[in-house]
Amino acid sequence: MLERTFVAVKHDGVQRGLIGEIIKRFEQRGLKLVGIKMVHPTEEQALNHYRLTDEWMKKLAEKTREAFRKKGIELKESDREIAERVRRWLVDYLREGPIVAMVWEGYHAIEIGRKIVGDTNPFSAPPGTIRGDFTVDSYEIADARGRPVRNIVHASGSKEEAENEINLWFSIDELFDWERHDWRVMH
Repeated sequence: MLERTFVAVKHDGVQRGLIGEIIKRFEQRGLKLVGIKMVHPTEEQALNHYRLTDEWMKKLAEKTREAFRKKGIELKESDREIAERVRRWLVDYLREGPIVAMVWEGYHAIEIGRKIVGDTNPFSAPPGTIRGDFTVDSYEIADARGRPVRNIVHASGSKEEAENEINLWFSIDELFDWERHDWRVMH
């Protein structure tokens, strides 16, 4: 149950001065910050962050097809073609400016992190989540403009994803073990 998750404030969150607010929400929830740094992602880092796994391609293609179906458009592209197009958008978006990369630790950290940031589509993210409170973008707007949705923050979606992302963005000596003084009270 005790786990680590990767969270990144994307460049639009950095430019809007939301770093402190995002950290505050994770700390208030009881998670412990064990690694943090600002970095301007390289092409290689961004490509490795958005890895083209079969599972990711299938999930992304299903979401994309469903969004277009709602608009009455049937996509003829293969899952791979859809995933490669969207991946290129995501890689370019991640590289537009510096990001703040973080590793958070706690019980159910991955699931809690996803709840804190809210739905990937800001339009569907409920108030009280980071995306619900600070973004107004939507898949519809992003599709019309040929770009990814601008949702200011990333949080790992699974244990495997968290491990890969933490290892991509941090070396072992950049992560710290320390004790929050309120840990015993909370747990």
